[in-house]
Amino acid sequence: MADRYRIAMIAACPFPAGRGTPIRVLRLAEALARRGHEVHVVTYHVGEGSADPAVAVHRVRRLPTYRRYEPGPTWQKLLLLDPLLAIRTAGLLRSQPIDVIHAHHAEGLLVALFARGRRRLPIVYDVHTILESELPQYPLGIGRRFLARLGRALDRRLPRYASCVLAAHDDIRRRLTALDPILADRIAVGTNGVELAPFATGAGPSATPGQGSRILAYAGNLAPYQGIDLMLRAFAPLRRRRDDVRLRIVADSSFSAYQPLAAELGIQESIDIVAGRFEDVPGHLTDAAVALNPRVDCDGIPQKLLNYMAAGAPIVSFRSSAKHLAHGELGWVVDDGDVTAFADGIDHLLRDSALARRLGANARAYAQATLTWEPTAEQAEAVYRRIVG
Repeated sequence: MADRYRIAMIAACPFPAGRGTPIRVLRLAEALARRGHEVHVVTYHVGEGSADPAVAVHRVRRLPTYRRYEPGPTWQKLLLLDPLLAIRTAGLLRSQPIDVIHAHHAEGLLVALFARGRRRLPIVYDVHTILESELPQYPLGIGRRFLARLGRALDRRLPRYASCVLAAHDDIRRRLTALDPILADRIAVGTNGVELAPFATGAGPSATPGQGSRILAYAGNLAPYQGIDLMLRAFAPLRRRRDDVRLRIVADSSFSAYQPLAAELGIQESIDIVAGRFEDVPGHLTDAAVALNPRVDCDGIPQKLLNYMAAGAPIVSFRSSAKHLAHGELGWVVDDGDVTAFADGIDHLLRDSALARRLGANARAYAQATLTWEPTAEQAEAVYRRIVG
Protein backbone atom coordinates (compact mmCIF):
# COMPACT_ATOMS: atom_id res chain seq x y z
CA MET A 1 0.00 0.00 0.00
CA ALA A 2 1.47 3.32 -1.09
CA ASP A 3 -0.41 5.68 1.22
CA ARG A 4 0.68 6.08 4.83
CA TYR A 5 -1.31 8.36 7.11
CA ARG A 6 -0.66 10.06 10.42
CA ILE A 7 -3.87 9.55 12.36
CA ALA A 8 -5.11 11.25 15.53
CA MET A 9 -7.65 8.81 16.97
CA ILE A 10 -9.87 10.34 19.67
CA ALA A 11 -11.29 8.03 22.33
CA ALA A 12 -13.47 9.74 24.96
CA CYS A 13 -13.39 6.66 27.18
CA PRO A 14 -11.07 4.53 29.33
CA PHE A 15 -8.38 3.01 27.14
CA PRO A 16 -7.73 0.15 26.88
CA ALA A 17 -10.75 -1.45 28.54
CA GLY A 18 -12.61 -4.70 28.03
CA ARG A 19 -15.85 -3.46 26.50
CA GLY A 20 -17.20 -2.43 23.11
CA THR A 21 -16.01 1.11 22.38
CA PRO A 22 -12.50 0.83 23.87
CA ILE A 23 -12.02 -2.53 22.15
CA ARG A 24 -12.98 -1.07 18.77
CA VAL A 25 -10.58 1.83 19.29
CA LEU A 26 -7.74 -0.44 20.40
CA ARG A 27 -8.02 -3.13 17.75
CA LEU A 28 -8.61 -0.69 14.90
CA ALA A 29 -5.62 1.42 15.99
CA GLU A 30 -3.41 -1.67 16.22
CA ALA A 31 -4.59 -2.99 12.83
CA LEU A 32 -3.85 0.38 11.20
CA ALA A 33 -0.42 0.50 12.84
CA ARG A 34 0.36 -3.00 11.52
CA ARG A 35 -0.47 -1.70 8.06
CA GLY A 36 2.17 0.99 8.33
CA HIS A 37 0.20 4.02 9.53
CA GLU A 38 1.31 6.31 12.34
CA VAL A 39 -1.49 6.16 14.93
CA HIS A 40 -1.86 8.51 17.92
CA VAL A 41 -4.68 7.68 20.35
CA VAL A 42 -5.79 10.61 22.53
CA THR A 43 -7.77 9.38 25.51
CA TYR A 44 -8.60 9.60 29.21
CA HIS A 45 -6.15 9.05 32.04
CA VAL A 46 -7.62 5.64 32.99
CA GLY A 47 -7.13 2.29 31.30
CA GLU A 48 -6.44 -1.41 31.83
CA GLY A 49 -3.46 -2.99 30.13
CA SER A 50 -1.62 -1.44 27.22
CA ALA A 51 -1.81 -1.05 23.47
CA ASP A 52 0.73 -2.32 20.94
CA PRO A 53 3.92 -0.25 21.26
CA ALA A 54 3.43 0.86 17.65
CA VAL A 55 0.40 2.89 18.80
CA ALA A 56 1.26 6.18 20.55
CA VAL A 57 -1.09 6.90 23.47
CA HIS A 58 -1.61 10.47 24.69
CA ARG A 59 -3.57 10.86 27.94
CA VAL A 60 -5.23 13.81 29.63
CA ARG A 61 -3.81 14.85 32.95
CA ARG A 62 -4.92 12.68 35.85
CA LEU A 63 -8.31 13.53 37.38
CA PRO A 64 -8.35 11.80 40.82
CA THR A 65 -12.15 11.94 41.15
CA TYR A 66 -12.72 9.93 37.96
CA ARG A 67 -12.04 6.19 37.93
CA ARG A 68 -15.13 5.05 36.03
CA TYR A 69 -14.97 2.23 33.46
CA GLU A 70 -18.69 1.79 32.80
CA PRO A 71 -20.09 3.04 29.47
CA GLY A 72 -22.16 6.15 28.99
CA PRO A 73 -21.95 9.89 29.57
CA THR A 74 -21.76 11.52 32.98
CA TRP A 75 -21.71 15.20 33.85
CA GLN A 76 -18.11 14.89 35.02
CA LYS A 77 -17.12 13.38 31.66
CA LEU A 78 -18.92 16.04 29.67
CA LEU A 79 -17.89 19.07 31.72
CA LEU A 80 -14.36 18.13 32.85
CA LEU A 81 -12.82 15.19 31.03
CA ASP A 82 -13.94 16.03 27.50
CA PRO A 83 -12.63 19.64 27.68
CA LEU A 84 -9.32 18.23 28.95
CA LEU A 85 -9.36 15.78 26.04
CA ALA A 86 -9.93 18.63 23.58
CA ILE A 87 -6.98 20.54 25.05
CA ARG A 88 -4.77 17.45 24.83
CA THR A 89 -5.86 16.84 21.22
CA ALA A 90 -5.18 20.45 20.24
CA GLY A 91 -1.67 20.09 21.67
CA LEU A 92 -1.10 16.96 19.60
CA LEU A 93 -2.28 18.71 16.44
CA ARG A 94 0.15 21.55 17.07
CA SER A 95 3.09 19.21 17.67
CA GLN A 96 2.51 16.52 15.02
CA PRO A 97 1.83 16.76 11.26
CA ILE A 98 -1.47 14.87 11.48
CA ASP A 99 -3.24 13.95 8.21
CA VAL A 100 -6.66 12.91 9.51
CA ILE A 101 -8.63 12.89 12.77
CA HIS A 102 -10.53 9.68 13.49
CA ALA A 103 -13.14 10.52 16.16
CA HIS A 104 -15.00 7.74 17.94
CA HIS A 105 -18.54 8.36 19.13
CA ALA A 106 -20.31 11.71 19.48
CA GLU A 107 -18.06 12.92 22.29
CA GLY A 108 -15.00 12.21 20.17
CA LEU A 109 -16.42 14.21 17.27
CA LEU A 110 -17.22 17.21 19.48
CA VAL A 111 -13.69 17.06 20.92
CA ALA A 112 -12.25 16.86 17.39
CA LEU A 113 -14.20 19.88 16.17
CA PHE A 114 -13.08 21.99 19.13
CA ALA A 115 -9.44 20.86 18.93
CA ARG A 116 -9.14 21.28 15.16
CA GLY A 117 -10.19 24.91 15.25
CA ARG A 118 -9.54 26.51 11.87
CA ARG A 119 -7.19 23.83 10.60
CA ARG A 120 -8.22 22.22 7.34
CA LEU A 121 -7.95 18.71 8.75
CA PRO A 122 -10.47 16.07 7.63
CA ILE A 123 -12.44 14.30 10.35
CA VAL A 124 -13.82 10.75 10.23
CA TYR A 125 -16.80 10.30 12.57
CA ASP A 126 -16.81 6.68 13.78
CA VAL A 127 -20.41 5.94 14.79
CA HIS A 128 -20.84 2.95 17.11
CA THR A 129 -24.54 3.34 17.89
CA ILE A 130 -27.60 5.53 17.38
CA LEU A 131 -27.88 8.22 20.06
CA GLU A 132 -31.67 8.32 19.93
CA SER A 133 -31.67 4.73 21.23
CA GLU A 134 -28.68 4.99 23.54
CA LEU A 135 -29.01 8.27 25.45
CA PRO A 136 -32.30 7.44 27.23
CA GLN A 137 -30.59 4.42 28.82
CA TYR A 138 -28.33 6.55 31.02
CA PRO A 139 -29.30 8.15 34.37
CA LEU A 140 -28.44 11.78 33.67
CA GLY A 141 -31.28 13.25 35.72
CA ILE A 142 -33.14 14.19 32.53
CA GLY A 143 -36.35 12.64 31.21
CA ARG A 144 -35.99 9.74 28.81
CA ARG A 145 -38.28 11.34 26.24
CA PHE A 146 -36.18 14.49 26.17
CA LEU A 147 -32.98 12.46 25.85
CA ALA A 148 -34.45 10.51 22.93
CA ARG A 149 -35.35 13.77 21.14
CA LEU A 150 -31.90 15.16 21.87
CA GLY A 151 -30.29 11.98 20.57
CA ARG A 152 -32.32 12.12 17.37
CA ALA A 153 -31.29 15.75 16.79
CA LEU A 154 -27.62 14.84 17.34
CA ASP A 155 -27.94 11.83 15.02
CA ARG A 156 -29.22 14.14 12.31
CA ARG A 157 -26.82 17.04 12.79
CA LEU A 158 -23.46 15.73 14.00
CA PRO A 159 -22.53 13.72 10.87
CA ARG A 160 -22.78 16.91 8.81
CA TYR A 161 -19.71 18.30 10.58
CA ALA A 162 -17.52 15.34 9.60
CA SER A 163 -15.73 14.81 6.30
CA CYS A 164 -16.90 11.20 6.26
CA VAL A 165 -18.78 8.79 8.53
CA LEU A 166 -17.64 5.25 9.35
CA ALA A 167 -20.55 3.23 10.77
CA ALA A 168 -20.01 0.10 12.87
CA HIS A 169 -22.92 -1.71 11.21
CA ASP A 170 -25.14 -1.37 8.16
CA ASP A 171 -28.17 -0.81 10.43
CA ILE A 172 -26.50 2.40 11.62
CA ARG A 173 -25.83 3.48 8.03
CA ARG A 174 -29.49 2.96 7.11
CA ARG A 175 -30.79 4.90 10.10
CA LEU A 176 -28.45 7.85 9.59
CA THR A 177 -29.20 8.13 5.88
CA ALA A 178 -32.94 7.95 6.64
CA LEU A 179 -32.50 10.98 8.90
CA ASP A 180 -30.32 12.83 6.39
CA PRO A 181 -30.28 11.39 2.83
CA ILE A 182 -27.40 13.70 1.88
CA LEU A 183 -25.12 11.40 3.93
CA ALA A 184 -25.52 8.57 1.45
CA ASP A 185 -22.34 9.53 -0.41
CA ARG A 186 -20.33 10.23 2.75
CA ILE A 187 -20.90 7.14 4.85
CA ALA A 188 -19.10 3.79 4.83
CA VAL A 189 -19.44 0.66 6.98
CA GLY A 190 -16.58 -0.85 8.96
CA THR A 191 -17.95 -3.61 11.18
CA ASN A 192 -16.33 -4.83 14.40
CA GLY A 193 -13.97 -7.76 14.59
CA VAL A 194 -12.99 -10.00 17.47
CA GLU A 195 -9.75 -11.18 19.06
CA LEU A 196 -9.60 -14.83 18.03
CA ALA A 197 -6.31 -15.81 19.69
CA PRO A 198 -7.50 -15.65 23.35
CA PHE A 199 -10.34 -18.05 22.52
CA ALA A 200 -8.20 -20.56 20.61
CA THR A 201 -7.59 -22.91 23.54
CA GLY A 202 -11.16 -24.09 23.80
CA ALA A 203 -14.19 -23.97 21.56
CA GLY A 204 -17.59 -24.59 23.08
CA PRO A 205 -18.84 -26.53 26.08
CA SER A 206 -17.69 -29.94 27.09
CA ALA A 207 -19.54 -32.79 25.38
CA THR A 208 -19.62 -34.80 28.61
CA PRO A 209 -21.98 -34.11 31.51
CA GLY A 210 -20.56 -32.07 34.34
CA GLN A 211 -20.54 -28.63 35.87
CA GLY A 212 -20.01 -26.96 32.50
CA SER A 213 -23.20 -28.46 31.11
CA ARG A 214 -25.21 -26.52 33.74
CA ILE A 215 -23.66 -23.06 33.46
CA LEU A 216 -25.38 -20.24 31.63
CA ALA A 217 -22.92 -17.41 31.01
CA TYR A 218 -23.26 -13.68 30.49
CA ALA A 219 -20.01 -11.77 30.00
CA GLY A 220 -20.32 -8.03 29.52
CA ASN A 221 -21.07 -4.77 31.26
CA LEU A 222 -24.22 -4.28 33.34
CA ALA A 223 -25.49 -1.03 31.84
CA PRO A 224 -29.31 -0.78 31.63
CA TYR A 225 -29.36 -1.16 27.84
CA GLN A 226 -27.87 -4.66 28.12
CA GLY A 227 -31.23 -6.20 29.09
CA ILE A 228 -30.03 -7.73 32.36
CA ASP A 229 -33.55 -7.50 33.78
CA LEU A 230 -34.91 -9.49 30.81
CA MET A 231 -32.23 -12.13 31.31
CA LEU A 232 -33.18 -12.50 34.98
CA ARG A 233 -36.87 -12.75 34.12
CA ALA A 234 -36.08 -15.50 31.60
CA PHE A 235 -33.82 -17.35 34.02
CA ALA A 236 -36.49 -17.49 36.77
CA PRO A 237 -38.96 -19.86 35.01
CA LEU A 238 -36.07 -21.90 33.62
CA ARG A 239 -34.71 -22.36 37.14
CA ARG A 240 -38.13 -23.58 38.28
CA ARG A 241 -38.09 -26.16 35.49
CA ARG A 242 -34.50 -27.28 36.02
CA ASP A 243 -32.65 -27.35 39.32
CA ASP A 244 -29.31 -28.11 37.63
CA VAL A 245 -28.66 -24.67 36.08
CA ARG A 246 -26.77 -21.68 37.40
CA LEU A 247 -26.36 -18.22 35.90
CA ARG A 248 -22.79 -16.92 35.82
CA ILE A 249 -22.45 -13.17 35.28
CA VAL A 250 -18.92 -12.07 34.41
CA ALA A 251 -18.65 -8.31 34.78
CA ASP A 252 -16.38 -5.62 36.17
CA SER A 253 -19.28 -3.53 37.50
CA SER A 254 -21.64 -3.88 40.44
CA PHE A 255 -24.72 -6.11 40.30
CA SER A 256 -26.36 -4.21 43.16
CA ALA A 257 -28.95 -2.47 40.96
CA TYR A 258 -30.38 -5.87 40.00
CA GLN A 259 -30.29 -7.51 43.44
CA PRO A 260 -33.89 -6.50 44.33
CA LEU A 261 -35.23 -8.05 41.12
CA ALA A 262 -33.21 -11.24 41.63
CA ALA A 263 -34.58 -11.48 45.19
CA GLU A 264 -38.14 -10.85 44.00
CA LEU A 265 -37.79 -13.63 41.42
CA GLY A 266 -36.25 -15.99 43.98
CA ILE A 267 -33.13 -16.70 41.93
CA GLN A 268 -30.41 -14.89 43.87
CA GLU A 269 -28.98 -18.14 45.25
CA SER A 270 -28.57 -19.51 41.72
CA ILE A 271 -26.53 -16.57 40.39
CA ASP A 272 -22.75 -16.35 40.56
CA ILE A 273 -21.26 -12.88 40.11
CA VAL A 274 -17.68 -13.09 38.90
CA ALA A 275 -15.41 -10.07 38.67
CA GLY A 276 -13.59 -10.64 35.43
CA ARG A 277 -11.16 -8.83 33.17
CA PHE A 278 -11.19 -9.46 29.44
CA GLU A 279 -8.44 -12.06 29.69
CA ASP A 280 -10.63 -14.07 32.09
CA VAL A 281 -13.62 -14.19 29.72
CA PRO A 282 -12.47 -17.06 27.42
CA GLY A 283 -12.21 -19.48 30.33
CA HIS A 284 -15.67 -18.58 31.61
CA LEU A 285 -17.20 -19.06 28.17
CA THR A 286 -15.42 -22.30 27.34
CA ASP A 287 -17.08 -24.25 30.15
CA ALA A 288 -20.54 -22.66 29.68
CA ALA A 289 -23.39 -24.70 28.27
CA VAL A 290 -25.10 -21.63 26.79
CA ALA A 291 -24.01 -17.99 26.41
CA LEU A 292 -26.71 -15.34 26.81
CA ASN A 293 -27.16 -12.11 24.83
CA PRO A 294 -30.28 -10.42 26.29
CA ARG A 295 -29.84 -6.99 24.69
CA VAL A 296 -32.62 -5.47 22.57
CA ASP A 297 -32.76 -2.19 20.58
CA CYS A 298 -29.19 -2.61 19.36
CA ASP A 299 -28.03 -0.65 16.31
CA GLY A 300 -24.37 -1.66 16.50
CA ILE A 301 -22.77 -5.00 17.32
CA PRO A 302 -22.46 -6.18 20.93
CA GLN A 303 -18.82 -7.06 21.49
CA LYS A 304 -19.82 -9.82 23.89
CA LEU A 305 -21.72 -11.52 21.06
CA LEU A 306 -18.55 -11.63 18.96
CA ASN A 307 -16.65 -12.99 21.98
CA TYR A 308 -19.26 -15.73 22.38
CA MET A 309 -18.87 -16.64 18.72
CA ALA A 310 -15.07 -16.70 18.92
CA ALA A 311 -15.32 -19.00 21.96
CA GLY A 312 -17.59 -21.41 20.10
CA ALA A 313 -20.31 -21.05 22.72
CA PRO A 314 -23.92 -21.90 21.83
CA ILE A 315 -25.78 -18.58 21.96
CA VAL A 316 -29.34 -17.56 22.78
CA SER A 317 -30.07 -13.98 21.73
CA PHE A 318 -32.86 -11.50 21.21
CA ARG A 319 -33.30 -10.65 17.56
CA SER A 320 -32.25 -6.97 17.43
CA SER A 321 -28.80 -7.68 18.86
CA ALA A 322 -28.29 -11.01 17.08
CA LYS A 323 -26.02 -9.49 14.44
CA HIS A 324 -24.40 -12.22 12.28
CA LEU A 325 -26.53 -14.95 13.91
CA ALA A 326 -28.69 -16.99 11.55
CA HIS A 327 -31.29 -18.76 13.67
CA GLY A 328 -30.68 -22.49 13.90
CA GLU A 329 -27.33 -22.18 12.14
CA LEU A 330 -25.10 -19.89 14.22
CA GLY A 331 -27.29 -19.42 17.29
CA TRP A 332 -30.80 -19.52 18.73
CA VAL A 333 -32.65 -16.25 18.06
CA VAL A 334 -35.97 -15.17 19.60
CA ASP A 335 -38.19 -12.10 19.32
CA ASP A 336 -37.16 -9.02 21.28
CA GLY A 337 -38.35 -9.00 24.87
CA ASP A 338 -40.00 -12.46 24.74
CA VAL A 339 -38.55 -13.85 27.96
CA THR A 340 -40.59 -17.07 27.66
CA ALA A 341 -39.07 -17.80 24.25
CA PHE A 342 -35.63 -16.87 25.60
CA ALA A 343 -36.02 -19.39 28.45
CA ASP A 344 -37.37 -22.03 26.06
CA GLY A 345 -34.39 -21.50 23.76
CA ILE A 346 -31.94 -22.09 26.60
CA ASP A 347 -33.84 -25.19 27.68
CA HIS A 348 -33.86 -26.50 24.10
CA LEU A 349 -30.08 -26.21 23.79
CA LEU A 350 -29.55 -27.79 27.21
CA ARG A 351 -31.64 -30.78 26.15
CA ASP A 352 -30.15 -31.08 22.65
CA SER A 353 -26.41 -31.11 23.26
CA ALA A 354 -25.65 -32.11 19.64
CA LEU A 355 -27.44 -29.01 18.35
CA ALA A 356 -25.69 -26.85 20.94
CA ARG A 357 -22.27 -28.12 19.87
CA ARG A 358 -23.09 -27.62 16.19
CA LEU A 359 -24.27 -24.03 16.71
CA GLY A 360 -21.16 -23.23 18.73
CA ALA A 361 -18.81 -24.77 16.17
CA ASN A 362 -20.55 -22.97 13.30
CA ALA A 363 -20.34 -19.64 15.13
CA ARG A 364 -16.63 -20.05 15.79
CA ALA A 365 -15.94 -21.03 12.17
CA TYR A 366 -17.84 -17.94 11.00
CA ALA A 367 -15.85 -15.71 13.37
CA GLN A 368 -12.56 -17.18 12.17
CA ALA A 369 -13.52 -16.66 8.53
CA THR A 370 -15.04 -13.17 8.65
CA LEU A 371 -14.73 -11.34 11.99
CA THR A 372 -11.14 -10.09 11.98
CA TRP A 373 -10.11 -6.45 12.32
CA GLU A 374 -8.21 -6.29 9.03
CA PRO A 375 -11.30 -5.58 6.87
CA THR A 376 -12.25 -2.74 9.24
CA ALA A 377 -8.77 -1.24 8.89
CA GLU A 378 -9.00 -1.59 5.10
CA GLN A 379 -12.33 0.24 5.09
CA ALA A 380 -10.88 3.01 7.26
CA GLU A 381 -7.97 3.33 4.80
CA ALA A 382 -10.41 3.66 1.92
CA VAL A 383 -12.16 6.47 3.78
CA TYR A 384 -8.84 8.25 4.48
CA ARG A 385 -7.90 8.07 0.80
CA ARG A 386 -11.16 9.77 -0.14
CA ILE A 387 -10.80 12.73 2.21
CA VAL A 388 -7.09 13.36 2.85
CA GLY A 389 -5.69 16.08 0.62
